[in-house]
Amino acid sequence: MIDHLSIGVTDLAKSKAFYEEALKPLGYQVKVEMEHGVCFGGDSGALWIVKNEPSKIHLAFGAPDRAIVDQFYQAAIKAGGTDNGAPGVRPHYHENYYGAFVYDPDGYNIEAVCHKAD
Repeated sequence: MIDHLSIGVTDLAKSKAFYEEALKPLGYQVKVEMEHGVCFGGDSGALWIVKNEPSKIHLAFGAPDRAIVDQFYQAAIKAGGTDNGAPGVRPHYHENYYGAFVYDPDGYNIEAVCHKAD
């Protein structure tokens, strides 16, 4: 299951205002706001807009536990992925955010994440 999707935007404030209004009818609202991005959440997942070049896609897949995140990382590297962040806690997202990042063969940033405490 996909946990969240991130898209790059050139003007974070302008895009925040747009998505805040455009997604309101769908039940999405601002859940997290950081210097580099804004997360809109609803009943069916989350959309992050982040200050970045447009068309940089980031896919994050939810994992039931940290061991699965580790397995994802190892399998992805073995399959030809390139390291973009070994498995570990990312406290700058939140205290239990445990993720691993790899670039796929086309350069897309693919992640597995577990939000549960160890």
